[in-house]
Amino acid sequence: MSIETNEALVRRWAEEILSKGDLNLIDELFAADYVDHTNPPDWPPGREGHKQIVALYHTAFPDFHYTIEQKVAEVDLVVVRGTYHGTHCGAFFGIPPTGVSFTTTGMHLFRVADGKISEHWCNNDDLGVMRQLGVMPGL
Repeated sequence: MSIETNEALVRRWAEEILSKGDLNLIDELFAADYVDHTNPPDWPPGREGHKQIVALYHTAFPDFHYTIEQKVAEVDLVVVRGTYHGTHCGAFFGIPPTGVSFTTTGMHLFRVADGKISEHWCNNDDLGVMRQLGVMPGL
C-alpha cells in the first residue's frame, strides 16, 4: 500500500470511528489479528477491545471529537498528533458525570499491513483530562 493510502486509512479512523463512533467500521479497517498496545490490561484484545473503548468514550462524552493536527507517515507507519474535545455526560471508568467540557492532546502510532490497521500505540494527556473534570487535584 502507498503512504497516501495508509494516511487515508488513519484519517477514516479519526473521523468516522473515533469522532463519529462508527463501531461497525472497525471490522472493515482493522486486521483480524489487530493488536492494541494501549488499552488497560484487563481490556478485551483486538477489534472487540477497540470497539469497547470507543463506545466507552462516546457514552461518557457524547460530543467526543478528535481532530488531527499533524501527521507523519513512512512505509507502513502513520503517526498522528491531535486534539480531543468532549463534555463529561456519562460514567467514565467509574467516575460519575461532571458536566464539564475538556480539551486535551494525544498521539497515535499505527502500523498498517495489507491495507488494514494492524497495530496501535497511543499516549494521551489523561491526567490533564482528570484535572479538567475536577476529579484530580492540580499542582
